[in-house]
Amino acid sequence: MSSWVRIGDRVKTKAEMDARAQRAARGYASLGVGCGDVVAVYMRNDFAFMEASLAAGLCGAYVVPVNWHDTPEEARYVLENSGAKVLVIHADLWRNIGHAVPASVAVIVAETPPGLRGSYRVGDEAAKVPAGMTDWESWLAGFAPAAPPFPTSPGSMIYTSGTTGHPKGVRRQPPTPEQALASQQMMRLVGGLTDWADRLGDVVLLIPGPAYHSSPNGWMFSFYNMGANIIVEPRFEPERMLATIASHRVTHALVVPTMFVRLLALPAETRSRYDLSSLTFAMHVGAPCPPHVKRGMIDWWGPVITEHYGSTEVGAVTFCTSDEWLAHPGTVGQRLPGCAVVVMDEEGRELPLGQSGEIVCGRDLYPEFTYHDDPGKRAKSARGHLVATGDVGFFDADGFLYLSGRASDMIIFGGTNIYPAEIESELMKVQGVADCAVFGIPDDEFGEKVCAFIQPAAGAVLDEEAVRADLKSRLAGYKIPRRIEFASTLPREDTGKIFKRKLKEPFWQGTGRSI
Repeated sequence: MSSWVRIGDRVKTKAEMDARAQRAARGYASLGVGCGDVVAVYMRNDFAFMEASLAAGLCGAYVVPVNWHDTPEEARYVLENSGAKVLVIHADLWRNIGHAVPASVAVIVAETPPGLRGSYRVGDEAAKVPAGMTDWESWLAGFAPAAPPFPTSPGSMIYTSGTTGHPKGVRRQPPTPEQALASQQMMRLVGGLTDWADRLGDVVLLIPGPAYHSSPNGWMFSFYNMGANIIVEPRFEPERMLATIASHRVTHALVVPTMFVRLLALPAETRSRYDLSSLTFAMHVGAPCPPHVKRGMIDWWGPVITEHYGSTEVGAVTFCTSDEWLAHPGTVGQRLPGCAVVVMDEEGRELPLGQSGEIVCGRDLYPEFTYHDDPGKRAKSARGHLVATGDVGFFDADGFLYLSGRASDMIIFGGTNIYPAEIESELMKVQGVADCAVFGIPDDEFGEKVCAFIQPAAGAVLDEEAVRADLKSRLAGYKIPRRIEFASTLPREDTGKIFKRKLKEPFWQGTGRSI
């Protein structure tokens, strides 16, 4: 029996999707797409997103999933930089950015399906394919399925969103058979499939985050290609996630810490309403998780929560179970087999246990990468044969890694380094704080000072001095925010993660410094 994919209330079998991807592959070939070329996908979570991506792999082409929150100019940069030959896009999104798409790119427009219209308040007219544009469904129907053998898929070329300059496209070499096998074995280990080897058809993976992100994209297609069943949510909604786990007996899920925060914010009676006993493996990745939040989730869901750490460039390099985390609160795990993880100082020397420094990583049998069209950036990230992740952290005496924060997020206050993640973790312990974002803003005397944006919980009344007083017992004085802003809502991605850049930009405009 063919495995299936559910998106919202719609379901397709893997066999149906594969046949449609093969039609699209023949269609791409008619547009000149071949090995090493690029197909861009600018879509929300939808079957067409998956089919268009799978088809690129069947051509030996890279797929570039573009963040559909991008402005027209940001989208133009990715399309031009990647050299995309084809763009597949939802109709309402085309209406937003179509004027910025380079004339050299062949455009195929998919109707925005009803399930997505409601989630994103898209009108029926905006959801239709504009007259004169190539319609995805009609276009597919014009091609017979491409036949094997197919070239090796190079996978996705993810554009990482840095805090400075343009995003970088991580372009990886197509894997050798040995590398592909090693990656699949690692995916099975980190993805919690070692006990499911003979019954992958019983696995149900839930992806509640946007598929343009590196982790949801990678895990979604890895589980799909191994024959598991997949549920992809149109967008993350806390109670809907619980209902989905309960009603479809979800066994595996991929989550990020912000989702934990929003799940824990649900009323106790709502949380207790759903049977989550089918869940055996809840992977979290993507950002540091405040210890009290993770402990709360383990208390609720049980020891099914695992964590792995890595990057788009090197994949997963550390891993920990719930029990390991409870014994080492705050850790992101120990080195995985075949992985190198080193903490270095500014001179490239390995630091002793307990000392924070730059985290550099590498994996055996992992395809080499470059930053597309920018070998200089690739060289800058190299630390010998390893790669700098952009994170700062340290190892404890038992070999468990801890993150201090992003090097690029670091606030330099009068020559002292401050990492926002530590302050955010402490702010989340303050009674009445629902969520927060901490970053540096200009200061005439100290260069930068700590600024915090706080979203109060429903009904909570907070004031600056009370928040600072709460923090004083847990943070050094120089780490306590000098400026605190309260906001009923904070700008967010589909995952619920805060768009910190949107908060920072107004403070740095006109200073001559990019963020």
